[in-house]
Amino acid sequence: MSTEISTYQAQLNGRPVNLSELTPLAFAGFAHFTAMQIRNGKIKGLDLHLRRLRMASVEFFGMALPDELVQSYIKKTIGEGHEDLSLTVTIFSRHGEFTADSMNVEPAVLVRTGAPFNGPNGPLRLAAIDHERPLPTIKHVGEVGKTYFLHQAIRQGFDDAAFVDNLGHLSEATIWNLVFWDGETVIWPKAKILNGTMMSIVQRQLEHLNIPQRHETITLKRLSELSGAAVMNSWSPGIPITTIGTVTIAEAKPFIRLLHQAFEAEPASTI
Repeated sequence: MSTEISTYQAQLNGRPVNLSELTPLAFAGFAHFTAMQIRNGKIKGLDLHLRRLRMASVEFFGMALPDELVQSYIKKTIGEGHEDLSLTVTIFSRHGEFTADSMNVEPAVLVRTGAPFNGPNGPLRLAAIDHERPLPTIKHVGEVGKTYFLHQAIRQGFDDAAFVDNLGHLSEATIWNLVFWDGETVIWPKAKILNGTMMSIVQRQLEHLNIPQRHETITLKRLSELSGAAVMNSWSPGIPITTIGTVTIAEAKPFIRLLHQAFEAEPASTI
């Protein structure tokens, strides 16, 4: 086991990284990232991951590296090793945080690989917790709330946590997008959320499959009217939810199969 794990990589701007170079990132909260699963040496939604990194870099640093350069760093880190991997790309400033020097600067790219993961099997029971993530449309580091509220949910006997915003609307879960089902239509929460890459993959493939979709505000009270609910992220296109807060939700297996069908329809890209 240890021999296998040792072959996973961490590279900074396309070369092996050393401890001194990682130190600024280890103690910084001003960085953004994307996480993906590689299967058979290919990635689904590569265009979405690159777009996420590009847009967040402009927002954080005032500029973005070319997609081709970021993709080359990913390709080099994957190398000739494992065909199945978890991979994370983190974009950060070498100047760290709490400084104006991080503005309008070319960022650095840290690419890390690890063992592949498909997420929990579910179904999951989620605590309903009042919380709004800062800068919710950006996938950024330093979000202590996600782990803190996960722990709080587990202490209450749940598997994870779903967030309720200050308007009383369900938005997302700790590291997941939420999605709902009324028996005919896929319903996405209307709230300030991160548009996940898996979410975007599923949305565009559901459109190709002519499955109706809409965005609506979802409250805890409304949950009892719905026929199913799920979470998704880079691990999985759909893990069923059977409880949010005090509300029980039916495990809609056809809905989960539909989400997985949409993901399977997405073509994979070779790096």
